[in-house]
Amino acid sequence: MAGRVEEFRPRADSEKITINLGYVDLGQIDLLVQEGFYSNRTDFIRTAIRNQLDRHNDAVKQSVARRQLDLGLRRYGRRELEAARDAGEMLHIQVLGLAVIEPDVTPELARAAIGALHVLGALQASPEVKVALRDRLS
Repeated sequence: MAGRVEEFRPRADSEKITINLGYVDLGQIDLLVQEGFYSNRTDFIRTAIRNQLDRHNDAVKQSVARRQLDLGLRRYGRRELEAARDAGEMLHIQVLGLAVIEPDVTPELARAAIGALHVLGALQASPEVKVALRDRLS
């Protein structure tokens, strides 16, 4: 019976990160995986991260409220940015999670409508829009 080969595709709702671990820590993780506590290294690391986030949940909630951050996924499209520009307003975008500037937004429109951009997490936008907003990112 031939093995099944699947093409690796990152999840659309996640971002890959790279970490360096000491050999002893890595060995301990591998031992826990072999003993069946976790299905793989990634499962262990995700669980450890979630546990730490749960531990600091109240502090995160307070910071989100204090900083007035949009939490989760926030999309910005051409219509919303045109409305802000036409009203003479500049958006000050603050997102904890994923900020998406839709593909229909031109670099010129982004510069005309976005005064500041602060993203804790990930920003998805065309390379041209990212370059146009480079001086507004914090």
